[in-house]
Amino acid sequence: MAENHIPLTPAAQYGVLEWIGREYYDLNGTHYDILNELPSPLEFARLVHIARPVLIKAGQMPHLIPLWTNEYLIRRMGDREISIAATPTGRADAITRGPDGRLYFAEPHIDKMTMGTFLDKITSCRAEARSADNEVYYLQSQNGNMYTGRYFELTSDPDPSEFEPLREDIPSEITWCSEALDRCPDAVNLWIGNSASITSVHSDPYENIYSVIRGAKHFTLFPPTEGWCLMERSYPHARYARSPTTSRLELVPSPPATPEVRWSSLHDPTDSVTLPSEAHPIHITVRAGETLYLPAGWWHYVRQSEVTIAINHWYDMESRGASWVWLSLLRGLRDPPSGNGDTLHVIDRALR
Repeated sequence: MAENHIPLTPAAQYGVLEWIGREYYDLNGTHYDILNELPSPLEFARLVHIARPVLIKAGQMPHLIPLWTNEYLIRRMGDREISIAATPTGRADAITRGPDGRLYFAEPHIDKMTMGTFLDKITSCRAEARSADNEVYYLQSQNGNMYTGRYFELTSDPDPSEFEPLREDIPSEITWCSEALDRCPDAVNLWIGNSASITSVHSDPYENIYSVIRGAKHFTLFPPTEGWCLMERSYPHARYARSPTTSRLELVPSPPATPEVRWSSLHDPTDSVTLPSEAHPIHITVRAGETLYLPAGWWHYVRQSEVTIAINHWYDMESRGASWVWLSLLRGLRDPPSGNGDTLHVIDRALR
């Protein structure tokens, strides 16, 4: 949103957003609903209208809990190579200090390996530790690695999955969700990692149905009405790559023409010292056999316990009407400043 389209002074803009955030919090607090059974399409449509997180104790795929052992996954996947994100810190798609001292939005390096090699790397060490080669590995491709939206549109699948042998175990859609939203998923993703991997604060334009199969996911959530105070900044892009001489991961800045990335500057929103006073986190742990409904536009920071396996179904949000405009407004009425040279930078302090 261009600055010259907003006639209010910066102080007035801040005051409007602060009022909206405070009113929403006064009405809702940090409450979230808990359901013991899967919702009907009508019940879920009402939940989408309310747009608050819901923990569903009834798992969407309970049959996978006893089935998906390491041995089973390795046997089914065999020698097929899969795409695995690798970083030296466990923070992919996150703000990282580069070799030149500047802060970058860093994407992971992608390694190819078998399921057996991958599971060995993330289970052969304590959950808190990195693997033997001092790197962190996470299956997090989030590009519809199980099913893409085009799977439902064409008679022949144009996007074959690296995880084809596991497809028969995973439903391509969630019936009560598809009926309520009158659409098929835009993407279905498989996630596997351990506690060394952390997902930084961000939001997605999807209705997210997140089902945990093994382990536990720890979500720290913020409503869209608090997006303006999560300190988004603009960062140059970079990507981890393997050094041709040492094979170690190094952060390589992208060419100058690469567009900068708008991203939250909160390094750890569970740290009350650095959390803005206007933000009110909601903490939800999703355990094996449970499902989280995460509404579109909600900000989230995710950690996990031990080896964790999860599957999520992303349904594109309804962008007609005022929904998209509303979410954009709540992120702030001005373009974010540069993340470099910001004297109040939370991540800058955290990474020193």
